[in-house]
Amino acid sequence: MNEGAVLSLVHWQNFYVIVGAAAGSLTGLQFVVMTLLAQVRATSSMREIRAFGTPTVMHFCTALLVSALMCVPWQSTVPLAAWLGAGGVAGVIYSVSTFWHARKSSYEPDGEDWIWYAGIPLLAHTGLLTAAVTIWFGFEWSTGVIAVVSLTLLLVGIHNSWDTVTYVAVKHTRKDAGNE
Repeated sequence: MNEGAVLSLVHWQNFYVIVGAAAGSLTGLQFVVMTLLAQVRATSSMREIRAFGTPTVMHFCTALLVSALMCVPWQSTVPLAAWLGAGGVAGVIYSVSTFWHARKSSYEPDGEDWIWYAGIPLLAHTGLLTAAVTIWFGFEWSTGVIAVVSLTLLLVGIHNSWDTVTYVAVKHTRKDAGNE
């Protein structure tokens, strides 16, 4: 057990409470967004939702889960590292599947889309996995990396939510203008 690493987690409690609360709230808001998109009859397939909608919820949920794990009063960093490592592996696998869905969707992502929907999340989950391995070995700086990962996933989720809403709004506005 690395007592220094366990004690350093205490210093991050407020950060994770804030990030976790934001991630939880934004997850709920994403459900509202999906309902509004359905009401405007946005044309999209399940593949596009899997590539662009569901990952946004997953980013928020991952930030929430990481925040919750970082607030648990662990007696040792070993179970924390195991949970974070499992989340990192699952996130990397999920990021690759998101990339696959985006490639197969009828929407053709541009460079910015690839960065925000595939690249940054893959890097964040790889960072989570790396931090889990380093926290296992007692490196106290790992907590800073985990903070960056959770905040990155929260910000990616915010960006991607806004990107989706503006894309649909512009597309819907153009469709309405064409009907006049």
